[in-house]
Amino acid sequence: MNKLRSIPDKKYFSISEVSDLCKVKSHTLRFWEKEFDLLKPSTKKGSRRVYQKEDILLVQNIRFLLYEEGLTISGAKKKLSSKDSSNESSSNDHLIDDLQEILKEIKQVV
Repeated sequence: MNKLRSIPDKKYFSISEVSDLCKVKSHTLRFWEKEFDLLKPSTKKGSRRVYQKEDILLVQNIRFLLYEEGLTISGAKKKLSSKDSSNESSSNDHLIDDLQEILKEIKQVV
């Protein structure tokens, strides 16, 4: 299993540094920028991309969803957007609530 390198303690990273850290080619990062609305690195003069730690964490997350979990681009988009919108309660919390209701019903029958 390929482990990703830890993120160095600095503010800005070039696309080649992010490519190396995340084990993803530069053209793949540029493609993901077009596909994933959340991935928007800043640009400096000359249209040079500069990534910050949050961007790198997002790239690592996208890489995991696509390469490790085997999701499609649209599946990864859905998963990322559901993570953004579910900060208050996760899907696991919903499952726990459902299971507690079922347990109550079983106890009433017995």
